Amino acid sequence: MLITQASPSYALTPKWKFWEKNKKNNIEQGTPKQSPNDTLWENIQPDKQQNLQAEKNVSTSDIKFHSVEIVGNSLIESSEILDAVKIKPGDPYSVEAVQQNLKAIYDLGYFTEKMRAIPIKVDDKSIKLQIIVQENIPITDFSITGNDSIATGDLLQILNSMVNKPQNINKINDAIQEIQEYYASQGYILARVTAVTDDPDGMVNIDIDEGKIGSIVIEGNKKTKDFVVKRNILTQPGTIYNENLIKQDLMRLYGTQAFKDVKRTIERDEENPEVYNVTIHLEEQRTGTISLGGGLDTATGLFGTGGFTDNNFRGTGQRVSLSLLAGTGVVMADSSMLNRANLQAEISWFEPKLRGTDNSLMIKAFGRDFASYQIPLAVEQRFGIESTISRAFVNFPHLVGSFGIGLENVHVKEGDANQISKLYAAHNIPISERAKQLQGGLFLSLSPSLIYDTRDNSTLPRNGVFANVRFDEEIALDGFENTFGKLSGGIKKYYPVAKKSSVSLAFRAGGKIHGDMPEVMAYRLGGPYTVRGFRMSGIGTGSGFMMGSAEFQTPIPFIDRITDAKFLDNIRIAAFIDAGQIYGSTVTNEIYNRPIHAITAGVGVRVFVPGVGPLAIDWGYPLTGVPNGTSKGAFTFGIGEFY
Repeated sequence: MLITQASPSYALTPKWKFWEKNKKNNIEQGTPKQSPNDTLWENIQPDKQQNLQAEKNVSTSDIKFHSVEIVGNSLIESSEILDAVKIKPGDPYSVEAVQQNLKAIYDLGYFTEKMRAIPIKVDDKSIKLQIIVQENIPITDFSITGNDSIATGDLLQILNSMVNKPQNINKINDAIQEIQEYYASQGYILARVTAVTDDPDGMVNIDIDEGKIGSIVIEGNKKTKDFVVKRNILTQPGTIYNENLIKQDLMRLYGTQAFKDVKRTIERDEENPEVYNVTIHLEEQRTGTISLGGGLDTATGLFGTGGFTDNNFRGTGQRVSLSLLAGTGVVMADSSMLNRANLQAEISWFEPKLRGTDNSLMIKAFGRDFASYQIPLAVEQRFGIESTISRAFVNFPHLVGSFGIGLENVHVKEGDANQISKLYAAHNIPISERAKQLQGGLFLSLSPSLIYDTRDNSTLPRNGVFANVRFDEEIALDGFENTFGKLSGGIKKYYPVAKKSSVSLAFRAGGKIHGDMPEVMAYRLGGPYTVRGFRMSGIGTGSGFMMGSAEFQTPIPFIDRITDAKFLDNIRIAAFIDAGQIYGSTVTNEIYNRPIHAITAGVGVRVFVPGVGPLAIDWGYPLTGVPNGTSKGAFTFGIGEFY
């Protein structure tokens, strides 16, 4: 992803160096008419009553400093002033030393230039230096105007330490800088303190310009309709500019997959300098693609795909796709699965903003013909259509709710009657039970769900949580007695390790809530996305399940020291432990002596393909749950992560 942000072109208010009060009691930026080095020389005055000669042209090398006394301060402790004085008892007296220390006191910021240094004779060889200071007018309180986005209390926390102390130009400068930095930390990067004035009673008034947006201009969209861009920009003219919100707008625009580059620039309005104009620069990309591809997957086997996708259909932001898949069938299947090709077709349409609302709508139709993973030696044929409407919760930005409705015809037909008869007979199971296994039907599904996602990256997450919960009410239209409901969910937490590695912990569970669940709809464990180290459904199938997984992923160690090849950055090696348990065991588990529960450990490789996700190759070794005479260990192949 490439999202750039051009530097905003606006004038920065320079940091205040010195402040003076004019006739209107305004504290203004400026410099004293005379520098401290010029004026403080004249304030070194000899004490005539002590008959000490300390003029410019008189040698004083034999006179030493005895001590330093501060006079005239009431609000600032003498100890704080003396901390700035570098004169030590026994140091040789010099006008230059006195002048330097007067400047150091002046630089504290609490005092006017009307300071005097009076050398007072202690004896013939030493003097006490009496420094008379005049404090600035004390600050009694602060008044802040223009802060509509940040609470006054939050800003006063920065300023309150100066109340009941003399005005200190240095601390006011620092406070102004801290206020502007605090605004910037909240995303208000244009906010500036524009004026500071004081009243005769010691009240200091601070005016803030937070940076109002005058207009938002969109450039670069040729195919994409203006309304598609505008509905993704939630920031509006007349509001205060917030960089964090603009970034979210840019991310939404990029998320449409219609643009190759998205950036923004900011300029002060020439006609109205009190507002800023924001320009969104877009660079569109080709969104319609015809694809041909292939790969290897445990469930599909060696497969080829073809299809058409347009992520910005007719410039409306809608997505349409058609995909076809033909595979050789389940790889590394056991004797429970037929050697049969896997054929699939799907067409879908997605509207991200249904009728201009925050609801999204997905409609898809599909057809599939494959060797059943659930029913031994059977063929599944599924045809259906489904629609899902989704919406993010306004007050919970990481939470998305959806409701799906679908119609699916599930047909299960016999694949090898002779072999299945032998298996039933060997286990003394009446062959009449086979009819229950082959039960399908026409189902109307109602499926509410919730998704909670705080992952830092959807492709290669290293931090955050992904959790989901879903209820499916499957209404049997060709025999209501076969209606059932099931509930499933899971949570996966990511923890960053070092700079590029991560650990993830996952837990998933599901089960029948009511009714009799057909075996073709049963949950399964074993194979990719479940408990690795077993073949498809190798642990078992049933009306409920529970499983957990822990996985560590890291780049190839020291690969950056060996080569600069960038494609190697998309490769990770993994180590994992999986465990699972099946509940409500089916007949299939009995005739194939499946373990029902197991713990496995293994290693794998992840290759992250942009736009596809991780291609996973794993080898797992069962630690428990392996029946006698069963070979241990199995490879699994998968695409994408399963939650």
